[in-house]
Amino acid sequence: MTIARTRSTFQPPVMEARRWLEGVDFPPERPLINVSQAAPLDPPPRPLREAMARMVMEDAQAHLYGPVLGLSELRAEIAGRWSADYGGEVRPEQVAITSGCNQAYCAALAALCGEGDEVILPEPWYFNHRMWNDMAGLRTVPLATGDDLLPDPEAAAALITERTRAIVLVSPNNPGGVEYPSDLLAAFRDLCRARGLALILDETYRDFDARTGAPHDLFADPDWDEVLIQLYSFSKAYRLTGHRIGALTASPARLAEAEKFLDTVTICPTSLGQRAALWGMRNLGQWLAGERAEILDRRAAVTESFGRLADRGWRLMGCGAYFAWIEHPFDAASDALAKRLVHEAGVLLLPGTMFTPEGSARGRKQLRIAFANVDRAGIAALEDRLAGFG
Repeated sequence: MTIARTRSTFQPPVMEARRWLEGVDFPPERPLINVSQAAPLDPPPRPLREAMARMVMEDAQAHLYGPVLGLSELRAEIAGRWSADYGGEVRPEQVAITSGCNQAYCAALAALCGEGDEVILPEPWYFNHRMWNDMAGLRTVPLATGDDLLPDPEAAAALITERTRAIVLVSPNNPGGVEYPSDLLAAFRDLCRARGLALILDETYRDFDARTGAPHDLFADPDWDEVLIQLYSFSKAYRLTGHRIGALTASPARLAEAEKFLDTVTICPTSLGQRAALWGMRNLGQWLAGERAEILDRRAAVTESFGRLADRGWRLMGCGAYFAWIEHPFDAASDALAKRLVHEAGVLLLPGTMFTPEGSARGRKQLRIAFANVDRAGIAALEDRLAGFG
């Protein structure tokens, strides 16, 4: 019996978690603390919305089809920014615009892989990466990480077979929050080059990296596009979540293959969203710096809170960008525990079972907190509820 591709994978985790809220009342004195999803809850900043309103009324091209690989001005802006930020050379023809970063991932895998090929994902992994692999007929090969949540290139090398096509890394990491050191990324680049693989690096959260300067020097390699495929999202930087704009940076040859996929799925990214992203890149640098500073302050608050929760058995394993990856002190599996937290503590978060292979011992003991939408007062309230739970 043939099974539909969509049945080969699990239900969308964030949507599943939202269903746990059905029929649950949260009294005014204990409102829900929702740390289940990373997407910004606020609209784009007012200057950007005003600019978008002018685009809607005055720019007829904002309502029409555009090039499949995206607006040429936006591709050039990204190429110039990446060249400056990473100390390398990125050309406009090495950049494509996609309908969100998830689509960038799907397009990259469509350009690289055939039926039954293998993709190595460090675990815990971003669940949508695993879902797409399943639906594309690819085999996900888990790469275990240690307590520091960092993947080991030597361990990855042992997993490579003749069907392996890519290693996928996310930094700053979703779900773990850790920022991968530059030398670690270089080691994975060297491994992929030696074994004829692609290194897919998802940098959705690059704007909220705690480090100063370039997080890596992969683009400084003059032949970077032989190996590297970088993914990016405008959803977090400028709160353009509903406009679905991402970027895919790779060799022109790989983008030519990705173009076939993109043309078939969406024809082109939304024209208004691309213009909004371009305006944001050119005008919102200072505003984005303020957003980064706020996220880093919330990261510090989470670290402080879990320092105080340590004597109750809670353990902070990773924290950065939008996420904290924690270990709970209870015998219950994390999926059951997450549902209890909704009813007994008024907290919605995601269990580690949503980010790990089936039956994973790590998945049973660990949880993800998406803290970007919770201020210091909310983080303090979260600490109090976790301290009093169980």
